[in-house]
Amino acid sequence: MNLAALIDAHPDDAAALRTADGVVTYGQLRQSVAAARGVLAAKGIGPGDRVALVAENDPLFVIGYLATLGLGAVAVPLNPTSPAAELEREVDAVGAKAVVVGSGAGRAAVDGLLASRPALALVDDLAADAPPAPQLDTADDDLAVLIFTAGTAGSPKAAMLSHGNLLSNLRQVQQHPGRAVVPGDVSLGILPLFHIFGLNVVLGLMLMVGGSVALDARFEPRRTLALIRDQRVTLVAGAPPMYNAWANLPDDDAPGDSFASVRLATSGAAPLPDEVAAAFTRRFGIPVHQGYGLTEASPVVTSSLIDEPPRPGSIGVPLPGVEVRLIDEEGEDALVGDDGEIWVRGANVFQGYWQDADATAAVLTSDGWLKTGDIGVADDTGHLWIVDRAKDLIIVNGFNVYPVEVEEALLQLPGVTEVAVVGVPAASGEAVKAFVVKKDGAELSEQDVTEFAAGCLARYKTPTQVSFVPQLPHGLAGKLLRRELRSA
Repeated sequence: MNLAALIDAHPDDAAALRTADGVVTYGQLRQSVAAARGVLAAKGIGPGDRVALVAENDPLFVIGYLATLGLGAVAVPLNPTSPAAELEREVDAVGAKAVVVGSGAGRAAVDGLLASRPALALVDDLAADAPPAPQLDTADDDLAVLIFTAGTAGSPKAAMLSHGNLLSNLRQVQQHPGRAVVPGDVSLGILPLFHIFGLNVVLGLMLMVGGSVALDARFEPRRTLALIRDQRVTLVAGAPPMYNAWANLPDDDAPGDSFASVRLATSGAAPLPDEVAAAFTRRFGIPVHQGYGLTEASPVVTSSLIDEPPRPGSIGVPLPGVEVRLIDEEGEDALVGDDGEIWVRGANVFQGYWQDADATAAVLTSDGWLKTGDIGVADDTGHLWIVDRAKDLIIVNGFNVYPVEVEEALLQLPGVTEVAVVGVPAASGEAVKAFVVKKDGAELSEQDVTEFAAGCLARYKTPTQVSFVPQLPHGLAGKLLRRELRSA
């Protein structure tokens, strides 16, 4: 089945997309996508061709995405706010034949691309007159999307996701107990659509069930709350910084009933600190369910939606049809309660990295297991907790220090609103450094932080360096960018 066929069966008058300019119904969306297929076909786009999508969260992106898939071509969603040099590298890396661009962010960079790449077709009007082009059938293993990711480690690579990968994960999510989405649901579409979380978990899932997505180009705490209220949003999928920002808004900007229409709030892309989850729930009365996934798994692997209320810190249990193992340092299955690298297998696991056999072989075993590079622990009920990423592990005098454990401890210190921990070079190998964001008006010193940590952590886990910063670096999907802190 072609992933683009997700929109075919829903009523013409049902809302599909909601924007500040109004509602796009499924009938209107189908017509727009059919016209866009004709536009792309007139540019010479056919099965297997790569089409870059450089657009914000708006109908143009959605129409371009579905039209590309409908032709059997490969969609390559790119960050429209990326520097021109980065967009150039990514377009060249996948051998894109065309680029769909909106009128906002990314337009200037794309104009520069075209000046030096005359063979690259520009598509900035998906409603132009062109002969219609039919939607093609595809096989499950036909490539649908290339998404750039840092992978389980290392520099950005393009992960190959097939129609079957993406469809299977949508079905797996729907089959998870307590997760079922219904046609009347309205999902908050603030996560960037060039990221797999926004692309498949938010957009793909809603298009599959016939719900609607309230689209907005960027997260701003107050404005996004107004969007939730005005569009009667029922599902909020976000990242930890979003929930932290809402929990810390002044009372006048975020009354306790701000999420009155919301029946389900989920968090992903990065570990959700217990204190952030608790503060949000105390403030608004909505529990936040954590999940776990990665681009290479299309992306969802586990969800805590089986539990009500959610178990603090737990990423829940695997989705139906997804196998998970924890592998210890000896390559054996870890015992209950012991740390191990999370391995994943299922129809949702990607095909590999585009034109990078070595990187693919490093993360995919011969029998289909994906080595995630994340460290987890399980209890005797099968619930999982993320300990940390293997590459983020800090080794102090031979002892393993997981940054998340130190961060969770420091978040208990009054006056701290956000914290990140990294390893820095030291005479003994590595030492722990904490980057701390203080609450407005808080009086904290480096000594306050280290003394507090010493009172609740082993000596080797206690930060020896503290830096106060106005904010932490996050990717647009909310993931903490530790690599930027290591070089700070």
